[in-house]
Amino acid sequence: MFGDVNLTLGMLNKEDVISKEDIYSHLISVIQNTDILDDAIVQQLIYYTSKDMRDENLPRELRMLAGEVLVSLAAHDFNSVMYEVQSYFRILELPNEFVVLALAELATSYVSQTTPFMMMTLLTMQTMLRLTEDDKMKQTFCIALEKFSKAIYKYVNHWRDFPYPKLDANRLSDKIFMLFRYIMEKWAPTASPMNTLALVKAHGPTVSLLLHREDFCEFALNQVPWLLNQYGNKEIDFHITQSLKQILTAAVLYDIGLPRALKKSIFVNLLHQICRVPEPPLENEIEVSSCFLILAHSNPAELVEFFDEQIRSNNEAIRMKILTLLRSAVNAEEPKLRNHIISIEKTVKVIMNDLSPKIRISTLLLIQTMCEKSYIEAREGWPLIDYIFSQFATSSRKLEKPVKTNSLEDEMGEKSVQETSLQVLKTLDPLVIGMPQVLWPRILTFVVPEEYTGTLDHLLNIIRILIMAEERKKHNVPESTALVISPGAVKLPSPQQLLARLLVISMLASLGKLCGASAIGLLKIVPEMIHPKLRDLWKMRIPELLQAMEGKNASMVLWETMLLQLLKESLWKINDVAWTIQLSQDFNQQMSSYSNTSIEKKFLWKALGTTLASCQDIDFVSSQIKEFLIAPSQLGDQRQGTASILGCCAENHLDTVLKVLKTFQDEEKFFMNRCKSIFSGKKSLTKTDVIAIYGSVALHAPKRQLLTRLHHDIVAPVLYLYGQCTQVLGMSVINKDMDLQMSFTRSITEIGIAIQDAEDQGFQFSYKEMLISQMLDFIRDEPLDSLASPVRWKALIAIRYLSKLKPQLPLNDHLNIIEENIRRLLPLPSLEKLISQGETDNDKEHINFLYERSMDALSKLLRTMMWDDTNAENCQEMFNLLRMWLVSPKEWERERAFQITAKILTNDIEAPENFKIGSLLGLLAPHSCDTLPTIRQAAASSTIALFCMKGIHLEVERLQNLQEGLECDDVQVQIKISSKIAKIVCKFIPTDEIQMFLEETLDGLESLNPMCMKACGVWMIAALKEHGASLEHQLLEILSTIHHHMPVLRQKEESFQFMLEAISQISSFHMNAVVVSLLQKPLPFDRDTKTLWKALAENPASSGKLIRALIDKLQTRLEDDIAGIDAIAVACAVYEVLSTGVPVTALYPELFTLLLKLVSCTLGQKMPTSAFSNRRHVMQQGERQQVPDPCRLSTATLKCLQAQAMREGLAKESDEGENVWTLLSNPDTHHIGVCALARSMAVWQHGIILDIMEHLLPSLTSSSENYRITGTAFFSELMKEPILWKHGNLRDVLILMDQSAWDSNATLRQMAIHGLGNTASGAPHKVKKHKQIILESIIRGLYHLARTDVVCESLKALKKILNLLTDRDVSFYFKEIVLQTRTFFEDEQDDVRLTAIILFENLASLTGRQWKTFFAEEIKKSMISFLLHLWDPNPKIGAACRDVLITCFPFLGLQELYGVLDHLLDQDLLRARDFYRQFCMKLAKKNQDILWILHTHSFTFFTSNWEMIRSAAVKLTDAIVLNLTSQYVELLGREQLTTRLQALQLDPCISVQRAAEAALQTLLRRCKETSIPL
Repeated sequence: MFGDVNLTLGMLNKEDVISKEDIYSHLISVIQNTDILDDAIVQQLIYYTSKDMRDENLPRELRMLAGEVLVSLAAHDFNSVMYEVQSYFRILELPNEFVVLALAELATSYVSQTTPFMMMTLLTMQTMLRLTEDDKMKQTFCIALEKFSKAIYKYVNHWRDFPYPKLDANRLSDKIFMLFRYIMEKWAPTASPMNTLALVKAHGPTVSLLLHREDFCEFALNQVPWLLNQYGNKEIDFHITQSLKQILTAAVLYDIGLPRALKKSIFVNLLHQICRVPEPPLENEIEVSSCFLILAHSNPAELVEFFDEQIRSNNEAIRMKILTLLRSAVNAEEPKLRNHIISIEKTVKVIMNDLSPKIRISTLLLIQTMCEKSYIEAREGWPLIDYIFSQFATSSRKLEKPVKTNSLEDEMGEKSVQETSLQVLKTLDPLVIGMPQVLWPRILTFVVPEEYTGTLDHLLNIIRILIMAEERKKHNVPESTALVISPGAVKLPSPQQLLARLLVISMLASLGKLCGASAIGLLKIVPEMIHPKLRDLWKMRIPELLQAMEGKNASMVLWETMLLQLLKESLWKINDVAWTIQLSQDFNQQMSSYSNTSIEKKFLWKALGTTLASCQDIDFVSSQIKEFLIAPSQLGDQRQGTASILGCCAENHLDTVLKVLKTFQDEEKFFMNRCKSIFSGKKSLTKTDVIAIYGSVALHAPKRQLLTRLHHDIVAPVLYLYGQCTQVLGMSVINKDMDLQMSFTRSITEIGIAIQDAEDQGFQFSYKEMLISQMLDFIRDEPLDSLASPVRWKALIAIRYLSKLKPQLPLNDHLNIIEENIRRLLPLPSLEKLISQGETDNDKEHINFLYERSMDALSKLLRTMMWDDTNAENCQEMFNLLRMWLVSPKEWERERAFQITAKILTNDIEAPENFKIGSLLGLLAPHSCDTLPTIRQAAASSTIALFCMKGIHLEVERLQNLQEGLECDDVQVQIKISSKIAKIVCKFIPTDEIQMFLEETLDGLESLNPMCMKACGVWMIAALKEHGASLEHQLLEILSTIHHHMPVLRQKEESFQFMLEAISQISSFHMNAVVVSLLQKPLPFDRDTKTLWKALAENPASSGKLIRALIDKLQTRLEDDIAGIDAIAVACAVYEVLSTGVPVTALYPELFTLLLKLVSCTLGQKMPTSAFSNRRHVMQQGERQQVPDPCRLSTATLKCLQAQAMREGLAKESDEGENVWTLLSNPDTHHIGVCALARSMAVWQHGIILDIMEHLLPSLTSSSENYRITGTAFFSELMKEPILWKHGNLRDVLILMDQSAWDSNATLRQMAIHGLGNTASGAPHKVKKHKQIILESIIRGLYHLARTDVVCESLKALKKILNLLTDRDVSFYFKEIVLQTRTFFEDEQDDVRLTAIILFENLASLTGRQWKTFFAEEIKKSMISFLLHLWDPNPKIGAACRDVLITCFPFLGLQELYGVLDHLLDQDLLRARDFYRQFCMKLAKKNQDILWILHTHSFTFFTSNWEMIRSAAVKLTDAIVLNLTSQYVELLGREQLTTRLQALQLDPCISVQRAAEAALQTLLRRCKETSIPL
């Protein structure tokens, strides 16, 4: 909107006020950020802004904005702006308010350019003051005076920086003086609040300017009281202080001394400003502080004196502010103030007794600053240092023992004092000038007292710095100059006190506390202060201690041991009995300085005991021990303290300690002695305490002396004391005193440790079994639903150490101990439930502590007992006790068991030589996917550890990285990580342990939760992939194990799939062995065995090997052409394999022929009883038990193979459909089924068919008759395929077929003849070539009247063969063929009749010249059959008869009868009478002889088995009789014919009856016609 200035100028003409405000706001930014503006634009802007600034009708805010724009334009054209403004600033004429303000702003913003115009401006302004009556204008002129004074003040002090010659500043200040005097005299007395504020703001700059003139100085200073009198209005207090600050600054600048009264007034007013209530505004307080700093520079003595005077009042606010002001002044490092250090110190000392926390904090902060700025004087400064420590001690006492009346505010105040004290000490630099003289050596007095313990972090650091600085000086100066100062009245600690204190504090280094490290570091540099003899020793030993702390905190036990060893060596080096005695006394005196539960106190006991052990004065040692026994309360915790002291003392004074103990024990038996201690108020030791002491003595006793005195002087007293504690009135009772049990258990533990540390292999601890039994009793007595006492934990520790001692317990005892302890810990409720039993947070924390300690103790016990036994089997036995807990359904029990297992197996365990890890690995590894991250981590750790303990080097770092990932809750991530771990470690499983591993994982698949079950499968497969090739000798056992688990695993789908995958993995390495194993399963295969076969088949990697193996097995078992049960088993296996849809293309020919052979060899067999499965089968109601049929099983397998072959395009659907398999498995129809099967072969796959032929060729010469039949039948169908003749060796098959055609077995002959017949289709040339042999073989079949199927096959074969031959080819056999063929026209089998009739028709075409008459005669004999069978029950035969008649009529010259035959196509059987009458009528006309022949042959058909033939015979007889000539009628055997017809009237068939009746009527009529009597 305002991008174009010209556009902006145009908008200024508008009257819109709001728009102008926006324009001016924008113009200010544009002008200030633009380097060059066009002059014309500047002039226009000056015009508009000046006009608007002076326009009284415009809002004040808009006028102010216009003035700001005008002033900012001066940067581009100052003279034009000044001219514009001055033109409206005229003498004796009141100007516009904003004109004055614009001049004032120009003076401030452009001092250099404004100064030349200043004289004229001031003169003009002087003429205006008298005319001013309006408060607003008065305020405006005051503002102008303020601005003009500031500009002139700047010029006066910096005139050299201005570009023009120096002006006479006095003339300007004269005008300012006159203006200011007029305003102060005329306006100030009656000024309104608004004008007073403006006058206050102008006061500071104006007075400051006037102070540079000596003649105006007095006047200027006389105006300050007016300014001070204006205090009291919080609205203008800040501006008053600001003006006062300007005046004080100018006074310092011009070195003007303030009158004493004025200074006092300034001090008082300024102090009042910051001490008033409520708190002054922060900005005013800052300005007041700045004023005091100026005063501290100009008037330090008066200011310190004033502060000292004011601080003696009891006003807390005044004291705090003075301390704060002093701190600021000191911090400012004002040189003049340093001359008054002692005065400041005295001022501080005045308030050291003030009890107010705020005052104390302020004092501490002041002291801190004084120390930092070296404001501490050597003689007077020590009380200030002492004050720091005393305030810490005072606050600590009040916080430790608070008074009931104390408020929360008081408590917070004391805490602040304490924290401030420590902060002061922390920042204290002891090397600041003069500080070493103040501190040394008096700083040492704070080391030993208990009350200063909290300051030790910083105190010891200060001392260390001081001493190290002194050490550095010694390299240049022979003797120290800074630190050798007499302590005066201060009592310094003795060397023994220092050593005792520093040693105890050094113990805190093990906790990582700074004071502990500082203490040991201090010891390193002050050996001479302790004792001159320690220099060399500590120079060597203490660096070793410091090195132990580098990088991390030292182990507390190790650190304590090292410190005690340093103490021992130091005392030995000093070798001064008196010095040692004094040290022991100092240790004792410091006993009350520490709490009973602190590690300092515990170390102090041991340090005291160690000191006594180093003391050569036996009497003193004895007296001290006795004193501790008699009055143990001085030690704090009397039991632990006494035990620690006497234990450490026993290291060098065992005899003395035991002697004093025995004496004390004997004295305590007397009732009076115990009464004395009671009445004296001293708390004496109990039997329980003494039991604990004996344990500590045993633990610390010299090992050489211990074993000789153990039984009699230590264990016996302990047992005696325990027995005494468990007796009431001399009778033993069960004592539930937990304290007694704990002490007794601890004592026994320490005794066990001591014996073990003695390392005497020959020592036999006779109390071992008894004590272990006692510990077990303690554990048994603990409840199983809570965890409230540490007895269980401590007893486990005791058992662990006792178990290591001689004599060695038998394995059963070890197992009982382990089992008992497991049963008393692992079944506890979950940790959350246990913790919930606690009432308070402390209770809950304690229960958690006991839980962790108890589990750790059990882990260590099991670890010790297992791995101390070098017998691998024993270790396995002991580990097996954890098995049931590792698979517990309760998460918390599994978690405990796995955490214990991890601790047992990890940390560099070396297992016995023959220790087996396979089973454990299978048990543990799958839980890397358990439900809890703790279980997963423990399982992974245990898994890795199993290999490490066998010395197998794994990729530990990689495995640990994977293990960390098991913290993830994503189950898929867990499985993936577990799988990766399995792949890494499974290759290292010993081969001989794989079976155990697999058994365990299979158990896991049955019983574990879903994720662990899945992990079992993953691990099992990984192991099999790695070791499958080497499992040959274990294979049968592994497969047996897998099969054993199948019934249960079947119920869990995912587990079952893993098991099947395992079988597949095994088979990929050992297919043959797997096949052999599965084939040994009883028949019929159960569901599990079938599933295994299918699983193997469904694995693409192994399916080919599987089928190959089965083929080889089947081939071997059928080598003798005899099928046993083993071959049936293979077939059943093949069936299961093929049912999965496995591809068979490559092996189809071989498998097909083997299965076909098996079917052939099992025809009619029964399954041996021994082959049946012994499994029970539950029969349904009404169900009959089916005995498996070997042939049916084999056929089912072959059927399955063919189904798969059809899917793969290797075969086609049989023309018999599903019936082919029924035919195939039936001994009577087997050959038919084989033929149908052969026809289903895909001939276009001639390569496969040729392979089948090659494999099946031996069947033609097999010793098995069934197999020869099968082969012959199969080949008989293939003989008709030309392509097979072309590519295959069917010539040999033809020869064998011919031979089989003469076989005694009718079925074999039939199939051979069938094959010979089919040769006509497949190889016509072969038929022609071998016609004689073939015809003889086939014709011979026509004489096999006992088997019509052989005859039928011969007829069919002849029909096919004769189609290829000429009359010459068959001339020799023609008559025989015709005669044999006629014999089958009336055969009962339709197929035989049909084939014979068709063959007779074909023979007509082969009738040579020589056989025409013969054949015509045979036609006459056969014509009756053809005519009657026109109405054969089989329509095909009727059609064949019609065709044969048509073919044969020419031989008889009866072509005229064709027309009658043509009517058959339209006639029904019911019209047979009409057909026969028409036929006979025409035949009679043509040849009565033939008609008579028909009559003579018709009688035999009256008794036909077919009703339709009998009916047709009667009807034909009726037609013949009707059409015979009289001559032939006379020849009729009328009586015989009548009798037969009459008999037929009784035929069960109505049609026959009616036909017979009609024939009789015809006969009667014909006889009458010829006058022949019946």
